[in-house]
Amino acid sequence: MTHHTLFKQKIIIIVGPTAVGKTRTAIDLALTFSGEIINADAMQIYRRMNIGSAKPTFEETTQIPHHGIDIIDPDEPFDAARFEQSARHDIDALLQRGVLPFVVGGTGLYIRALLYGLCDAISASPELRANLQAEADQKGTAALYDRLSTVDPESAAKIHPNDKIRIIRALEVFLLTGTRLSRHHQAHQFKQSAFDFLKIGLHLDRETLYDRINRRTDAMISAGLEAEVRSLLASGYASSLNAMQSIGYRHVVDFLEGRLDWQEAVRTMKRDTRRYAKRQMTWFMKEPDICWKRPDEIAAMRDLIRAFIHQ
Repeated sequence: MTHHTLFKQKIIIIVGPTAVGKTRTAIDLALTFSGEIINADAMQIYRRMNIGSAKPTFEETTQIPHHGIDIIDPDEPFDAARFEQSARHDIDALLQRGVLPFVVGGTGLYIRALLYGLCDAISASPELRANLQAEADQKGTAALYDRLSTVDPESAAKIHPNDKIRIIRALEVFLLTGTRLSRHHQAHQFKQSAFDFLKIGLHLDRETLYDRINRRTDAMISAGLEAEVRSLLASGYASSLNAMQSIGYRHVVDFLEGRLDWQEAVRTMKRDTRRYAKRQMTWFMKEPDICWKRPDEIAAMRDLIRAFIHQ
């Protein structure tokens, strides 16, 4: 890399749905350009959650240094704001050493926060949040979701009806500011990015991707996902934790706690992973600045990066 590129803070971003092959592709590209990888996957930040989060293997992390993996325990809070802080710190450290950062992951909100910052922090009200929490406990999350659908249908459409934390946050913003969260987001979208970035999106046709998801789920089970979940529970991590409610982990918990038989747990794990991949693609398809490539178009991706670095 020539020195002048450092002042422009050039970074490469690789996104795409789960199981599309981001890790392998990023390692291939980072090897070509002597880069290092910064994780932008909301699950790989957790220590001890290795199999279900499809973390890079020991061999992969020895090939290319990875940052932002195993940084917190499963019961620690983490959000897009903390990710932005952590990733910016890692990017600065790499740029100071003249290393090209590759930000890699499928958590679209984290990448958006890194590039554009989060919405100008909307003040939080612990009291209001506690009241909404109590209402959710009393009437159920569905009642809160219905309320959000009435006041801010656009935000409600983007939030899963069971995602209590985000439902409460969206209602809190509306009740505190009188403005919908979706409005705050729209106002925010016109900001300039802090970085000069090239964003590559990986895609496969749906059938191929779904087949990869199914096979990867089987591979996770063979690798000992059940034992990993048992060990987390035995170490005192509650099954109600956000991290433990994620795909794979909650399905094994449902099996261990007798809500699902094993076959049904595996079937719903595959189904929910496919649905998640579909939601990720919906998110990324709305992003205006992605160069889409298949994972096997590695030479074309190298050309894109080369042109980007030297422009």
